[in-house]
Amino acid sequence: MNETADCAVKMHHVTKTFGKVVANHDIDLELKNGEILALLGENGSGKTTLMNMLSGIYFPDHGEIYIHGKPVTIRSPRDAFSLGIGMIHQHFKLVDVLSAAENIVLGLDGKATVNRKEINRKVKELATRYGFDIDPAKKVYNMAVSEKQTVEILKVLYKGADILILDEPTAVLTPQETDRLFAVLRNMKADGKSIIIITHKLHEVLAISDRVAILRKGEYIGAVETAETNQAQLTEMMVGRPINLEIDRPKVERGPERLQIIGLTCLNGDGVKALDNVSFSAYGGEILGVAGIAGSGQKELCEAIAGLYPTIGGSVLYTGEHEGTPIKERILGLKPDEIVKKGISMAFVPEDRLGMGLVAGMDMTDNVMLRSYKNTKGLFVDRKTPKKQAEDLIQELEIVTPGVDTPVGRLSGGNVQKVLLGREISLSPSVLIVAYPVRGLDINSSYRIYDLLNEQKKKGVAVIFIGEDLDVLMELCDRILVLCGGKVSGIVDPKTVTKEDIGLMMIHVNDSKETKKEVGA
Repeated sequence: MNETADCAVKMHHVTKTFGKVVANHDIDLELKNGEILALLGENGSGKTTLMNMLSGIYFPDHGEIYIHGKPVTIRSPRDAFSLGIGMIHQHFKLVDVLSAAENIVLGLDGKATVNRKEINRKVKELATRYGFDIDPAKKVYNMAVSEKQTVEILKVLYKGADILILDEPTAVLTPQETDRLFAVLRNMKADGKSIIIITHKLHEVLAISDRVAILRKGEYIGAVETAETNQAQLTEMMVGRPINLEIDRPKVERGPERLQIIGLTCLNGDGVKALDNVSFSAYGGEILGVAGIAGSGQKELCEAIAGLYPTIGGSVLYTGEHEGTPIKERILGLKPDEIVKKGISMAFVPEDRLGMGLVAGMDMTDNVMLRSYKNTKGLFVDRKTPKKQAEDLIQELEIVTPGVDTPVGRLSGGNVQKVLLGREISLSPSVLIVAYPVRGLDINSSYRIYDLLNEQKKKGVAVIFIGEDLDVLMELCDRILVLCGGKVSGIVDPKTVTKEDIGLMMIHVNDSKETKKEVGA
């Protein structure tokens, strides 16, 4: 084997299996000293498993790992840290009641007493060196998402890591925060750090990386120089065939107002306003996007409309028809089954697919029945109709499953989401609310979901789409409502504003009258 001196990491013939599932098969991967390597692949391609072996969470079944040209054995995260490897996970591992500096030094060997002033000085020094903006004394529970991520990165740098792995680091950041993170990563690269970044966002791959390594179905496809590739080529390498990367936004004449939300206000578990006087309208034949940094009230908004979250003020009016009769109802305060009994045709796809939307241990037929069994007349429950619906969903949505009798908990994330969205769409709603429907999904599954939402729009359905990828919101939606701290910053036409405009509204620093007015209402 040819170990090259300029390799920070070399993984050679690495294989990892979980029972009969082969997560990684005979992988060869190189990370050069002082480079940023993007790791690409669809869901289930083995990216995170591979990085978990490098960071000591898993141990490979076969293969060798070389760090700076020397063979190593990594059996635990402590082993990885001793070799200068640190992984920043998508879900942060911080103690909320401690300060930034306290979290950074947590777990390190030291004296029985802590000199907070000295620790704060060292942390501030380290942050300044790489361009981070952080208050070492600030408590984690007072931090924005980007600040928490900064703490996680500083944690591994403080421990001396020179090889960093970042798993989906921009998933919950605004465009401005993403730009700042990339500036920091470039500073770290200039300081000799070697970085692996896992992301689904191809435009970010092209913006930040030096090379791109691609995995497909657990196997290593190859690596390309970023300067010599493009989104279409990378997608084809990931999927195995050409994919049209344009998200369709069909032009549909806007229909009647279906939902009118007036002054909606509710509290979170700490008694703080999660939504503060939120007002807007949703119309048939349009997709209304909802943008905001994590925790801006998106979850409470969709759950309150669906009757699943308590409110302390406001009103929600539904306008539609039931069996040919026009209806106009106040639905705020009604439970989901009471909403259905009033003939209100509304469907909700929550972000917690297997906790709130589906029952993991039940098969597709039973999960379809969850929405219809109360309508059964007589002693016996009708299983034939839901089973036929489930079989139709498998066919129409290309759901990969052994059959309708397989528990949905055994399906991949993309297929679980298709089951949930397909079930709700099969009810022929006039209002469809979807929360983060493509979170964690690969390109194929994501584009199928976009197609399904556009099909509903063409049918005159009012679609409310809560998303986290601004690029998708800008391409797919007809209007975008921007939330910040539970308040509406504005409702804009994505065709007339920039991504940066929306990013500023998400952090409430844009006072421009042009973007704060509602467009097209």
